[in-house]
Amino acid sequence: MSIQDTIRAQVTGNPVVLYMKGTPQFPQCGFSAAAAQVLKACGVTQYLSVNVLENPEIRDGIKQYGNWPTIPQLYVNGKLVGGADILREMYASGELARLLDPLKTPG
Repeated sequence: MSIQDTIRAQVTGNPVVLYMKGTPQFPQCGFSAAAAQVLKACGVTQYLSVNVLENPEIRDGIKQYGNWPTIPQLYVNGKLVGGADILREMYASGELARLLDPLKTPG
């Protein structure tokens, strides 16, 4: 299985996927921390987070997969939503909450 196949399987097999530096509990950069915080603020606590620092192939491959040069990258229902700045803007406008609302963790 190629790295692109692995990424495709992650993105299409999970409703919400965040490719980030570090983990939601221990982010390794401010942008990744902001992305994880925005998801939490939208009520999404269960999602696949992929620490790109643990796998250089995924770190490079995800940039090619989404044609997006930076990390973090958020995918919802198989589609690239964007990076930290876009997530912040979408959160501020309420657009991100509307997109994620059907995927919120119950409770």
